[in-house]
Amino acid sequence: MSVAVLDLDSGSSAVYGTGAFDTASIVKVDILAALLLQAQDAGRRLTTQERAYATAMIENSDNDSASALWRSIGRAEGLDAANRRLGLTETSGGEGTLWGLTQTTAADQLTLLTQVFGDGSSELSKASRTLVQDLMGRIAEGQDWGVSAAADGSAWALKNGWLPRGTTGLWDVNSIGRVRSGGTGYLVAVLSNGNTTKEEGITLVETAARAAVSAFGTAD
Repeated sequence: MSVAVLDLDSGSSAVYGTGAFDTASIVKVDILAALLLQAQDAGRRLTTQERAYATAMIENSDNDSASALWRSIGRAEGLDAANRRLGLTETSGGEGTLWGLTQTTAADQLTLLTQVFGDGSSELSKASRTLVQDLMGRIAEGQDWGVSAAADGSAWALKNGWLPRGTTGLWDVNSIGRVRSGGTGYLVAVLSNGNTTKEEGITLVETAARAAVSAFGTAD
């Protein structure tokens, strides 16, 4: 497991654990960021179809929509090119059609979240950031677990990922997003693998998110 946290008020951050993890469906935020960068470069807005794919991909974690946009951005090559601009230095796109096997670190996911939610400079335009933020704040019921466990009520925006590995039967379970707790905003990324069940992974991720935010709050 690895956890990364950024206090949006103070700018302080911390990372626990190292190593690369499968993204599973959290890569869908990265895919959307790459699509938006490409649209910005072309001086255009997303098409009606692209926006529909993006909505289904983030809100409902629809895999067919993710696969369509993965092809649209140029698969791993397109994702990696976008990530070089976004500052993700330890993320590598999955081979071929396997976007869910993109490799990443908690630190890189914190960098991506900063591009989406941070108040500083971003490669993403204000309109692009707003779109991603809005979609991550409307996650379908039943998929709204994860870092939201550390938030006060509904003060969260997130994307989760879960994937059973065929070779081992063990689960990758991840969660990234923004939460608000005790009047402070935090960006949180929790990555895990080797979970016996999805439910076990969710419990681990939520416990880690609560502990990380609580520790930061105590330090403040």
